[in-house]
Amino acid sequence: MKKENKKKSHKKEDNKQHKDKKHTQDQTHQDETMNENEKTEQEQLQDELKQEKDKYLRLYAEFENYRKRTAKEKLELFETAGEKLVKELLPVLDDFERALAEIKKEGNEAHYKGVELIYEKFKNTLKKSGLKDIEVNKGDQFDPETHEAIAQVPGEENMKGKVIDVVEKGYAMGKKTIRYPKVVTGS
Repeated sequence: MKKENKKKSHKKEDNKQHKDKKHTQDQTHQDETMNENEKTEQEQLQDELKQEKDKYLRLYAEFENYRKRTAKEKLELFETAGEKLVKELLPVLDDFERALAEIKKEGNEAHYKGVELIYEKFKNTLKKSGLKDIEVNKGDQFDPETHEAIAQVPGEENMKGKVIDVVEKGYAMGKKTIRYPKVVTGS
């Protein structure tokens, strides 16, 4: 009987150990499953965070580009705000220059000084509005991007493709050319 009790007791112990082992395995499996679920939930949250961060960065970049573009447009608008009016006044400026040349030929110094004062005042007012002369001199290389050729005349060999005469001055406002200089070139 002792042997039987011992066997039973041993069997109970084995069963208990087996149950404990199985319980431990089940618990470990549950823990692993929970860890996996937690990891996937954590990974999902990290992915969502990455996506939101990416959206934020893209939106911020778009806003910065918009801000820079509008600031540039404002600056260009201020630089060329009076462009239409200045364009219309350029023939008057040309007339003043022609009048000064004619008065100088006549030799009337008093008239010349009076018209010159008005011309300088007018020109300075236009300069304050952003008007700039485009410098072109006789002998400069002709550039179709910055000059407007109105005639070609035969000339000396060293004047081929060069400016022989400036018929009308050119002007710019800011970085924009509002009237190209009209020139005669050598051929």
